[in-house]
Amino acid sequence: MYTKHFGLIMLPFENVPDPRFFFDQGEHARIRNRITESFKAGRGLTIVTGPIGSGKTTLSQMVISDFTDNIRLIWMAEPPANSTDLFLFIAQEIGLNSASSERVFVLRDIKDSLIKINSAGSKCLLIIDESHLMPDDVLDGIRILNNLEVGSTKLIQILLLGQEEMMKTINRPELEAFRQRIATLEMMGKMNAERIRKYVSYRIQVAGGSSSLLTDTGWEALVLAFGPGSTPRVINTLCDRSFNTAFEKEKKNVDVDDVYDAAQGMGLQKELFFYKIALKKEEREKQGLPDKADVSLKEPQAHKGPVHSFNRGPNGIVVPHGKRQPEAQKLYQKEYEAPLSISITDQKRKKVFVVLLSLSVAVLILSFYLYCEKSGSEDALTCIQELFYF
Repeated sequence: MYTKHFGLIMLPFENVPDPRFFFDQGEHARIRNRITESFKAGRGLTIVTGPIGSGKTTLSQMVISDFTDNIRLIWMAEPPANSTDLFLFIAQEIGLNSASSERVFVLRDIKDSLIKINSAGSKCLLIIDESHLMPDDVLDGIRILNNLEVGSTKLIQILLLGQEEMMKTINRPELEAFRQRIATLEMMGKMNAERIRKYVSYRIQVAGGSSSLLTDTGWEALVLAFGPGSTPRVINTLCDRSFNTAFEKEKKNVDVDDVYDAAQGMGLQKELFFYKIALKKEEREKQGLPDKADVSLKEPQAHKGPVHSFNRGPNGIVVPHGKRQPEAQKLYQKEYEAPLSISITDQKRKKVFVVLLSLSVAVLILSFYLYCEKSGSEDALTCIQELFYF
């Protein structure tokens, strides 16, 4: 890989929840602190939502690291199918062998065990990832677990991690009881341009490098590729591909060309294309060279010879004023103009004929109507017979 080429001690942009690369600044740091303080106070249910790849799982790993000495961790990579499975899973994780699988008895055993854990000075933390997939029955099971308490202390701390659509689920009217029990609700957003620069620079430094591994154009291209913002997972992917592209070209720094080539495979190259054009234009201007796009618009040089006027022939050929057109051109002009003039004359004659015919028919119908009125005929058929016999 490119680690040795750029003088790095490890790959800086791996998409795995590695606490060493946790960006403990800005929004991530704020949310981490709020969750940690909430759990220390024993407040119970916490929910964190955010777009795909926003760092929710890595955040949960950092929260776990804050309680390494006195925590009983229960981790679920995805929610169970129903609340009964949820209770049975928790019971097994805390070492229970319930005599019955009925939820009322399982809940009783879970509560008794949680009381013992808390009495020993430890805390039980339940983390469920992909919580936006939870059915209502499981959400109700979470509500029941959150109600397990002694005095004002919650016996189990719960952290639910889910994508943005989870907000639509918990805001439904029928989940009002669940919503009222949420102690902390945090929403993670996308990184803006400033945070993208700090985030990428931080990961490079953790890996043993410096921000100078990207040139000024490389940094600018990296920010432009993401437009209004992006998530850590997508940022990591583009950076990793950009460094790999520069490595394959045996370059010591990552510039706009490397980022552009990497962005093409991710559909992020649109803004970079115009940025590259602007850089090329600026480079040519510095060298005193005309811009290729404006060559056709360059002001013509003064001509020292006599000035001639020009006319444009019928077929688009420019002919000097006062000079005769070639014979072939004259023949083409006659052959082209003659059929055209005939065609226009025929069209005018046809239009006149149609108009006269329409007027004649109208006069005939009007005359027939007036005759029938004056003759006093009972109907049109009688009128026609009288007209022909007359």
